[in-house]
Amino acid sequence: MKKFAREFLKLFWIFVFGCIMGYVMEVIFNFVRTGEFETRQGLIYGPFAPVYGIGTLVFYLILPKFKKMWQVFLVSGVLGGVTEYLCSYFQEKLFGTISWDYSNQLFNFNGRTSILYCLVWGALGVAFIKFVYPYFDKIFDKVLYKIGTKVITAFAVVFMIFNISISSLAAQREYERREHIEAESRMDVFLDEHFPDEILDEVYRNRIEK
Repeated sequence: MKKFAREFLKLFWIFVFGCIMGYVMEVIFNFVRTGEFETRQGLIYGPFAPVYGIGTLVFYLILPKFKKMWQVFLVSGVLGGVTEYLCSYFQEKLFGTISWDYSNQLFNFNGRTSILYCLVWGALGVAFIKFVYPYFDKIFDKVLYKIGTKVITAFAVVFMIFNISISSLAAQREYERREHIEAESRMDVFLDEHFPDEILDEVYRNRIEK
């Protein structure tokens, strides 16, 4: 049980780390490209981009099996591209929106990912193996598994579960409103009152309705 709890904590913080770093990279890239600051968060509360969190988890679980950097680069490109494609696909099917569209790029895959961004994922995988993975276990053992940090982690886990849940429910209810489905429960009414379209459009500025 202790081993399972330890592994869960590691995976949780890897996910959170990826979410935050992905958000930071997206904001910086958009600022360099447009000269404007624009939030790129994927959840209602906090600087989190879940697609990068999921990608970082996949990297952590799979990439250490490969020793040569060219292998890491190729595998990271494929894994990152597949992750990006699936996240876009399920976002569209579940919520009727997408957060990126690469249809204008050469060699794109249904606009959900592209060769260019697979190369970016490849570079991120190499950076992860060289600069993150070697030190994460050491930091985790020294800091993240102490009593005080476990309490902080417990609060963080509860917060992230709530954040992901309320974000998903709000997005699903927004989709229902677009389909002219009336509120049928107290939760629907709550979501309509506290997370109307205007609020969600402000939070998710880069979304596109499909």
